[in-house]
Amino acid sequence: MLSEPTNEGHAAKHALMQQLEAEVRVCQRCPLAQNRTLAVPGEGNYQSVVMFVGEGPGFEEDRKGRPFVGRSGKFLTEMLKRVGIQREDVYITNVVKCRPPENRDPLPQEVEACSDYLTRQVEQINPRIIVTLGRFSMRRWFPTGSITQLHGQVRNIGRGRVALAMFHPAAALRNPQWEAEFSKDIQVLPKLIARAINANAAAARGEALPAGAPHPGDPDYQPDTNSSVSSSQSEFRID
Repeated sequence: MLSEPTNEGHAAKHALMQQLEAEVRVCQRCPLAQNRTLAVPGEGNYQSVVMFVGEGPGFEEDRKGRPFVGRSGKFLTEMLKRVGIQREDVYITNVVKCRPPENRDPLPQEVEACSDYLTRQVEQINPRIIVTLGRFSMRRWFPTGSITQLHGQVRNIGRGRVALAMFHPAAALRNPQWEAEFSKDIQVLPKLIARAINANAAAARGEALPAGAPHPGDPDYQPDTNSSVSSSQSEFRID
């Protein structure tokens, strides 16, 4: 189980996510909308502590309106199973929500057009862990460095969250070395998830800061002098 304990806020979160996904399905913000079959907002568990962010829909995704349902999606699902994670327990989305022609790289203006959707997805789902799949999603949270250098690294990204950089499943399938690295890198995830679940449980008890709130090290963090939570208790981070 990779989600938060049930509470009254889940219905509101579900409604907001459904509204956001409906907006994506009719979006006309960039020219990618002109040639799409279906937009692909994302899918999965809205309460999950982990969110996967890929690059953009491919042929099968464009046809079905779902992320990672082609060959690379089957590979991702199998890799998750190998480390004890069910696909339906996580949330999966992409940097761009419509398929670029011939699966070309998304253009900067296309990434920018979808940026607000991804920001809102992160805010609403409020994951502790963001797994970047490929260099385009990696760049959002890892501003410098190449994916061959950064894959497998876990970084604090503020707001009580960490990001794990990984190769895109499609790239892993094209390169045996990268496939081996993908299999190795994903093994970090179960321990991160266990820590994230514990951090959320501590936050629910008032013993730690919740995900999404300013944490020590964030520019807008201000210690609460009336709180019994110490700075060391409040953080979910990698040292």
